Amino acid sequence: MTRNTMLGAALALFLASGAACAQEATYNIRTLTPESALRAAQAALKSCRDSGYQVAVAVVDRSGLAQVMLRDRYAGAHTPKAAIGKAWTAVSFRTNTTAMAETTQPGKPASGIRQLPHVVMLGGGLLIEAGGSILGGIGVSGAPGGELDEVCAKAGIAAIRDDLEL
Repeated sequence: MTRNTMLGAALALFLASGAACAQEATYNIRTLTPESALRAAQAALKSCRDSGYQVAVAVVDRSGLAQVMLRDRYAGAHTPKAAIGKAWTAVSFRTNTTAMAETTQPGKPASGIRQLPHVVMLGGGLLIEAGGSILGGIGVSGAPGGELDEVCAKAGIAAIRDDLEL
């Protein structure tokens, strides 16, 4: 090998390693569009309304920031904050709130989580996932029980499922 060939090979290796470092320094994420978040919230609201429940529905992005919040006209004043809190809690802990409500009961090792700011340990907060990634969360508040809030939240996710899986 000539000196120029060795220098060329060394330069190519250096540039390739620099490109590899640049690739490792950043990453791509998927998140919900505002239009998808709105469709999910509208579908969840409709599901609850069709069952006779007046609720608030919130959709947060994968960071827990609110994208959409809808409140039906007779939903209680507490429901917007609770819906946002449920969606935030699901995304923050990467677990649906019904499961978390069980594992954080008083006397259980994780019960202290209930004391953290913004945490809402009631059913009705679900992760929105696709392709192995968390895209956001949806929270519903106002139906007579967390399990019914969760039914409506699932309807919201179902409304956008086909779009998410593409």
